[in-house]
Amino acid sequence: MRAAFLGTGYGPAGEQGVLSPMPGRPPSWAYGPWAIVTAWNPAGKRASDLANAQAHAALLTLVQDGGFTPMLVINGKGEWAEAALLIHGARLWQAAEWGSAFGQAAVLWGDGARAALVWLDGRRVTGAERRWLVVGHG
Repeated sequence: MRAAFLGTGYGPAGEQGVLSPMPGRPPSWAYGPWAIVTAWNPAGKRASDLANAQAHAALLTLVQDGGFTPMLVINGKGEWAEAALLIHGARLWQAAEWGSAFGQAAVLWGDGARAALVWLDGRRVTGAERRWLVVGHG
């Protein structure tokens, strides 16, 4: 699962960022604090289209109720493309709470081009892998 999370693209179709150990050109949307959170496929296990749609709608409501205006983005591609939310202004603790609420194994949180893949286990953050977010292929 770790390799899949580290190797996927994050962000709007056409300007997805990928995690890199080296700095590079960041996507234009990677400014200030931000988070990318999905409610799809909890714990990396495939859920039904209906369950994913319902979870996504609940996540969107939760984020909007927190005073944010998220942008719909995509994590991954092909069979594992998942609807996600890009939330500018989100703090790390908020991203972790949102991800945990929907059973996610990880969330992506960043400040500018610096990003962290934040691993979750239930309601706990279990670790973070810091990378650079650079323009990928989307």
